[in-house]
Amino acid sequence: MEDDARSTSPSSVSTYPAVYEDATDAHVLDPRRALDLHHVASSSPDLNLKIKPSLPSLANVGLSRTRTLPLRSPRRSISIFPTLQGISFEVENVERLRRWVLGLAIGNFDFDLEQGPSLNCIFPPLPLYPFEAENIAFSAFPDSALFKEGSETHSFRIREQVARTNQGGSSLFDYRRVASPDGFLYGFSHFTQERSATSKRGYSQRCIVVLTHHPYPALFCALLDKLGPLYHAHGDPILEVASHNIAKWPPPVPGSTKELGFLGSVLHVELPRDLDEQQLGNGPHMHAVTDQDWHLLACLPPIAPLSIIQIFEASLSHLWSIWECLVLCEPIIIFGQSPAWTSNAIWWLRDVIRPIPWVGDFRPYFTIHDKEYKTLVNEKAPKAGLLLGVTNPFFEKTCSHWPHVLTLGGKSSHQDPPARFGPSPGWKTKTHKRYTSKDRQLLRILETTAESGSAKALAEGSFNLRRHLSSRSAAVLVPLNRYLNTLIPRPSEASTGLRLKSFNNANFFASLKTHGAVLPFRSGAKQREFYERWLRTPAFGMWLARQEDLVSRTLGNARDEKES
Repeated sequence: MEDDARSTSPSSVSTYPAVYEDATDAHVLDPRRALDLHHVASSSPDLNLKIKPSLPSLANVGLSRTRTLPLRSPRRSISIFPTLQGISFEVENVERLRRWVLGLAIGNFDFDLEQGPSLNCIFPPLPLYPFEAENIAFSAFPDSALFKEGSETHSFRIREQVARTNQGGSSLFDYRRVASPDGFLYGFSHFTQERSATSKRGYSQRCIVVLTHHPYPALFCALLDKLGPLYHAHGDPILEVASHNIAKWPPPVPGSTKELGFLGSVLHVELPRDLDEQQLGNGPHMHAVTDQDWHLLACLPPIAPLSIIQIFEASLSHLWSIWECLVLCEPIIIFGQSPAWTSNAIWWLRDVIRPIPWVGDFRPYFTIHDKEYKTLVNEKAPKAGLLLGVTNPFFEKTCSHWPHVLTLGGKSSHQDPPARFGPSPGWKTKTHKRYTSKDRQLLRILETTAESGSAKALAEGSFNLRRHLSSRSAAVLVPLNRYLNTLIPRPSEASTGLRLKSFNNANFFASLKTHGAVLPFRSGAKQREFYERWLRTPAFGMWLARQEDLVSRTLGNARDEKES
């Protein structure tokens, strides 16, 4: 009786989230209907209690990828899957928790190979469309034959569609979901696989996924490194503790440093002012991880078992070409032996391009089951600035027309046994010719470090490489900022308005010829060609729009202060 009273209390949440088939269903569903389904359809606390089709015999089927092409379940207007049973979570805590995290999803992947993996529950309840739930399930599961036993943490990014409900909401729980700032949902998955005699597939496979609107890989992967093993050891109760910890965190204010308590540890987290701000630490151990005290720069790539030097080992001599392609918004497909490799690599590439605005789409781990597969992977030229991280060799054929292919790994490939997950490790480009000179001294150090395998040397080398490429990204903007200063109206020109003067390409190149650039271009012709190309990218358009807005606000504030 106490449980029944608690489940109907207006101040707590313990129910099933609805999964909407389309927008027309989303706005007509009364959340109380989901509660009725909860009371009528399920009285069992078993999270795995679901109606499933009979499974074919898997006696002769080894552990393998799911089918190459996804088979979707029959169309249903509403699907229901459970949240955690017997756990009370006040609505106020849900609101505070969702300042950082939308929910924690649980998956146990003893699945039918014809249907693929599925989620078991999400806590707190979160409304999802079926394609979102399917994307999360497939993205949380590593589609890689190389992964045997153990755990790994990887991340993914899927396009979001907010489910709408009646304006009245629910007295128990308001199912309306706040829209993402960039239109995407970020998932960080801790996946565990072990041999199991009781599993039909021979392995026990499960994951816990942090769902969020914040692209803070260092923060959320650090949380999972702590939460994943504890969930494996203690089960569902640890999720309640973790959720209450997060609900007590202060709001995430851009540009601030927050002290966040989590499962017996304290995280000192530096948040960026905006997502294109460079977060530069003082050394290779900026994460400074101890068991109880962590210092994190939120937007940095996560700490990985293998260093960036090892992940890019076969392409170290081409990193300057890869960096140029990123600056020029060129699309790149990235093959890796596991989702952990591709997601770490893509977050790292996203990071070193700062403070240049990022305008392209990026998917740290992308599968053929993604709702946007046909939009992003087709016979047309790939979209500008698109980065896809994949582990399925099927993409080698479907993306054979892409101009740039990066395959992670090195001479030893750091894998046992070696297996094929795409093209041979290295960098292949059909169109790009390098504009800038390499830092050959740094390259020699990196190659020596990769051969040595020293953990300390690899950490220091990875830090120096990140600092080097980040400084080059900042250097790209130096000639533009210098010319931009000539476009700011002087006080005597106030009558002409408070806007930046128009950007003139000819005048910019005249300034570039006179003053030069910070970057070490291979020739004057290469320098001009590089900037001619960059002025045609969407990144330049976004950069200029931001500068115009900044100048207008600054001049406006100065005028207001003068008048007051």
